[in-house]
Amino acid sequence: MNQDIIDKIIHQDYASITDKIEKFIENELEKNQAKGIILGLSGGIDSAVLAYICKRKLKEKTLALIMPDTAITPSIETEDAMRTIGLTGIEHKLIDIKPIVNEYSMYLEPNEKAKGNLRARVRTNILYYYANIKNYLVLGSSDKSEYLIGYFTKFGDGASDLTPISSLYKLQVREIAKHLEIPENIISKKSSPHLWKDHEAEEELGIQYEEVDSTLYCLFEKKLSVEETIEITKIEKEVVEKIYELNINSEHKRLLAQKIDNQ
Repeated sequence: MNQDIIDKIIHQDYASITDKIEKFIENELEKNQAKGIILGLSGGIDSAVLAYICKRKLKEKTLALIMPDTAITPSIETEDAMRTIGLTGIEHKLIDIKPIVNEYSMYLEPNEKAKGNLRARVRTNILYYYANIKNYLVLGSSDKSEYLIGYFTKFGDGASDLTPISSLYKLQVREIAKHLEIPENIISKKSSPHLWKDHEAEEELGIQYEEVDSTLYCLFEKKLSVEETIEITKIEKEVVEKIYELNINSEHKRLLAQKIDNQ
């Protein structure tokens, strides 16, 4: 793997990026005449970055929902989410979605992957329920890496009003987390949506985020071909091609619903 590419990705002005994200959120609140912002707080790095950014200038206008499914969500995740609440002081609600998921499951044929995506959609429904009550905007926590390879649930964690960190690759999210002084255990833990038991992102994908980000950076920032990306990144051909295919095959997730043209 080419370390020079990784260095180019991570060496950014994170103080300036943080300021831009804050101004973006403030401007969107004003433009939409919304009273505040709401986010799902999982215990992972992406949502922790959002919480730490929001607490700087928007603390009194932020609500975080912690929504474990206690049937499968590791207790350490909820503990880390609660620790983030303690360190940021933002308002929060803790809602166990296990009874809701179980109620759905009583009427549906069993499928663990579909049930995992159902968990993500239940959480989004709850976020929008409270956003509706309070006239808040929903913040999405998808980063650029996840967005470009489609590693999110359509109409689940992929649904939001604003996506403040979608311009940052996963490696950059880790760096801005250091800038924001987020606890090291959250920064260094393995990424996981926890849609099913023992769910880990890199294990499911079969790819490391260093490989994902290096490949996407070359394809989208440097505008290189797949062949050129393989050569410059020193990443195995099968891995680069897989990342490219993930991007192509998930295009429908990044588009509005397609309409038939009768003209």
